[in-house]
Amino acid sequence: MTESQYRQLDLRDVELSADLRLPTNASALVVFVHGSGSGRTSPRNQYVAESLASRGLASLLFDLLTEPEQRLDNLTRELRFDIALLARRLVEVIDWVGRDVELHSLRIGLFGASTGAAAALLAAAVRPEVVHAVVSRGGRTDLAGAALSQVRAPTLQIVGAQDPVVLELNDQSCHALRCEQHLEIVAGATHLFEEPGALEEVARLAGDWFEKHLHGPD
Repeated sequence: MTESQYRQLDLRDVELSADLRLPTNASALVVFVHGSGSGRTSPRNQYVAESLASRGLASLLFDLLTEPEQRLDNLTRELRFDIALLARRLVEVIDWVGRDVELHSLRIGLFGASTGAAAALLAAAVRPEVVHAVVSRGGRTDLAGAALSQVRAPTLQIVGAQDPVVLELNDQSCHALRCEQHLEIVAGATHLFEEPGALEEVARLAGDWFEKHLHGPD
């Protein structure tokens, strides 16, 4: 098991809390982008991050919202759908990684869930020279809108077969994306992949995608 290190991300307007897993000789970093009221301590994201660490992939899990913003969102649910805000924060985090002495040499991938997947794709469109792969888990990738056609990073969408609304939306995103992309449907899984073996399959698929696209040059 790779121990996580607490990091404070000092961005332009806010300070955000983050957990970093940095396996020995890591060659790439996966930045997690949660959504729908989740956070860096989400057991699902923690599980996937540990699975990636076993492959030598570092991970950065951070809270997109400050504590006051999170309390507001818990009441109103409005900030989790503010894709522009989430994407702007994510781009700042990507830039922070580029300035960090330990992390700046690592190739970056993004792992987005729910509305965080839309923010990940927007950030990939804004930083095409830095973001080398994107994976969406049950993501609202449709909320990236017109930016979908500008994404250059190879993109994998993972959706549960028993999540019909998101499955339909992900299929629409497939037609809008112009990059290398694939839609993977996990049999028997619902939106949160809580069924036996479903999250393990997500971790395997994501790990394979990131290994393919983050190890070595394009």
